[in-house]
Amino acid sequence: MIEFDYIVVGAGSAGCVLANRLSANPNNRVAVVEAGGPDTSPWIHTPVGYFKTMGNPKTDWCYKTEADPGLNGRSLPWPRGKVLGGSSSINGLLYVRGQSADYDHWRQLGNTGWGWDDVLPYFKKSEDWEANGSILRGANGPLAVSKSRLKHQVVDAWIESAIDAGYLLNPDYNGENQEGVGYFQLTSRHGKRCSSAVAYLRPVKKRPNLKIFTNTMTEKILFEGKIATGIKVRQRGKPFTLTAKREIILSAGAIGSPQIMMLSGIGKADEISGHGIETVHNLPGVGKNLQDHLQARPVYKCNVPTINTQVASLFSQAMIGLQYILTRTGPMTMAASLGTGFLKTRPEIKTPDIQFHIQPFSADSPAAGPHKFSAYTASVLQLRPESAGHLELKSSDPEQHPAIHPNYLATPTDCQTIVEGIKIARRIARHSPMRDLITEEHAPGQGVAEDDDEKILEWARNTSTTIYHPTGTCKMGTDPSSVVDPRLRVHGIKNLRVADASIMPVIVSGNTNAPAIMIGEKASDMVLEDAQ
Repeated sequence: MIEFDYIVVGAGSAGCVLANRLSANPNNRVAVVEAGGPDTSPWIHTPVGYFKTMGNPKTDWCYKTEADPGLNGRSLPWPRGKVLGGSSSINGLLYVRGQSADYDHWRQLGNTGWGWDDVLPYFKKSEDWEANGSILRGANGPLAVSKSRLKHQVVDAWIESAIDAGYLLNPDYNGENQEGVGYFQLTSRHGKRCSSAVAYLRPVKKRPNLKIFTNTMTEKILFEGKIATGIKVRQRGKPFTLTAKREIILSAGAIGSPQIMMLSGIGKADEISGHGIETVHNLPGVGKNLQDHLQARPVYKCNVPTINTQVASLFSQAMIGLQYILTRTGPMTMAASLGTGFLKTRPEIKTPDIQFHIQPFSADSPAAGPHKFSAYTASVLQLRPESAGHLELKSSDPEQHPAIHPNYLATPTDCQTIVEGIKIARRIARHSPMRDLITEEHAPGQGVAEDDDEKILEWARNTSTTIYHPTGTCKMGTDPSSVVDPRLRVHGIKNLRVADASIMPVIVSGNTNAPAIMIGEKASDMVLEDAQ
């Protein structure tokens, strides 16, 4: 048995922040416990390395959803990082905060202290924006945020075509206004990934009061009555116990955090007792309110080179590799997408409700490699889905993944929005200069007519996939379905908090890594304030 003041479970986007901030006081003994290994693979630090780390069990939990009715019974792979840095070590590097209205909505739901004016200082505190700080942007924070080092003819053409179609150019969607089209901002520095582990953990890993456990699986939380006292872990087959004098903070993500809670006896009593788990506290909301962004992926064949053809030969791959080694530029610095657009499907709504991820390549899946023909992908997603799913235990074995039910496209609004997003992708493709570069719509293709909403929706159900943003399963709030209060303390339990994307009461309007890091920053302050 080893005693600490604070135990952070999960060294992911938020967990690395907590480990850094809590251990800044040398009087605090802090443990961070990560089920995955150290972030030593060079592919983790090479931006384009997500092609190698996603789907690799050494770095990815390799979750799969259950068959989903909204996707015509398809099951999807759900990659989540299993390594120091968590999903920030295997994600697409895209830095997006969301809309100010997202956080004001959280506050309106009863989460005092989580409005935009409350969270903005934490976004700024975390950020080192290469274009310098401002009233909205941070400088000198741990997390490097940069403009794309790679431009591409097809992405430039898509942006120009979107403007020709009547949409706005927006050089900083993390600034005053999100709406418009432009290039993505990345969590990178000098052409290398800046994960949460690189930003927050690496600079402080030698602190004598910080202990980093890797390859260490958390099996359950230990309690005295309704007070969390420690965790039972297993490292390379060897079980042992860590105890916490002050608090345990779950930062294991939208799948891991609720799973650990349920394995420990916190959840809907009749569901967890069915697996022989003794109920510590009946908290029905654990694992519910699961939200994710679903992407439809129209693909267009081109008469100009794209990444598909630029990496077609071993010689070209070698030259791209050499360019990266010598200059830290070129295709290997590419995020999962280059261009983006935050647009409205209807004029009467106040803020964008869809987001584009424009990729100068196309593939059936990241692991499958690019198509043999030149093409680009105009991935589009609904920013604020109404549909919510849930996850549940399959057994009391911590090694067995939970059953994940995303419940995609379960409401009329969600269906209408994804259809309209696909129509907008087609509309932009008809504008100059894009129309002169496109030779054929590969998907959905000619068999799906422009005005046939039913066929467009059916194509989306048959082909859409996750864009890797699971949230909401330990919902913050004060209502009976919430799991944590606005200070992220688990309802009904002492000395236990959750700090990761699972606490989002409603998914944010954009990619979720930057908000998860913000949650880690804000949670750190709350823990330290409450300790006074």
